[in-house]
Amino acid sequence: MAVVVNLEDGRGRGARGAKNALQSLMALVGEDVKAVNETIVQRMHSSVELIPQLASHIVAAGGKRMRPMLTLAAARMCGYRGSRHIKLAACVEFIHTATLLHDDVVDESDLRRGLATANAVWGNKASVLVGDFLFSRAFQVMVEDGSLAVLAILSNASAVIAEGEVLQLTTANDTETSEQAYLEVIRAKTAALFAAACRVGAAVAERPKAEEDALETYGLNLGIAFQLADDVLDYAASAAEMGKNVGDDFRDGKITLPVVLSFLRGDEAERTFWRRTLEDLEQKDGDLEHAIELMRKHRALDDSRERARHYGRIARDALGIFPDGPEKRALVDLVEFAIERAY
Repeated sequence: MAVVVNLEDGRGRGARGAKNALQSLMALVGEDVKAVNETIVQRMHSSVELIPQLASHIVAAGGKRMRPMLTLAAARMCGYRGSRHIKLAACVEFIHTATLLHDDVVDESDLRRGLATANAVWGNKASVLVGDFLFSRAFQVMVEDGSLAVLAILSNASAVIAEGEVLQLTTANDTETSEQAYLEVIRAKTAALFAAACRVGAAVAERPKAEEDALETYGLNLGIAFQLADDVLDYAASAAEMGKNVGDDFRDGKITLPVVLSFLRGDEAERTFWRRTLEDLEQKDGDLEHAIELMRKHRALDDSRERARHYGRIARDALGIFPDGPEKRALVDLVEFAIERAY
């Protein structure tokens, strides 16, 4: 029986410990990550000059590569010693990058990871079409791998992500969105790819279904925790740490968990404020600061972080069926990074 471990168990607390957790994982799969990056560069090639130019812009922006690293670490933990996981990890990153391109267009974002977004530089049309190209490349890689099991995992995740994007549109600017409805959005939009990235690692190693299911559970709950922590960071971090503007979610009228909790716990005057700023998008100087004050008043940021810890405990518990080893320890510690990171 797996044991739920408290996230505050002394493993390196706070942002510093979280950063160390990511560095430990990178040290473990660093050579594989280099191979993944080489594969990404090769597969971004196209005779249409704008495609590699635009795709390289977002790939070179310096993302954490968490999703492909999950595939690499999961495969190693499951005893896989071949090379299929390299291309499949690149496939996972292509899917992720394509969703980022589309997200930035939908959200009208102009900054990501401290750099101008592709849509801000080349326009919405080019960003959407290059995102489509990256999705197509991902499916080419899946077919080349030749495994129907892998194809099923990643194609299903792609469909779920798209459903999550559409579902998010139905809750956009709706301050009466429930916590359950919001969790459904992030489970599809964010966590589904984390889950698939992990499950693929077991699939290439041809491990039993129980291990595939365990890794999927780990990835799903890690992804939820990661997104909830991201929701908090949008109101509690600094632009230098995040690589994007603090308060972007607020300015875009995004309904995230801190907003949901603040709205539910507020009085009518406070709810009127949320409706004006997020539904009507009538914002003025000082509104962001007031929003943060309300979140602190109602412990919405603290409780959102605590929700993230809850899902993190589930993620860590799911790894209980695997024997101890460096890969398992790195995946366990990665939960701390997802929740306690400062960026």
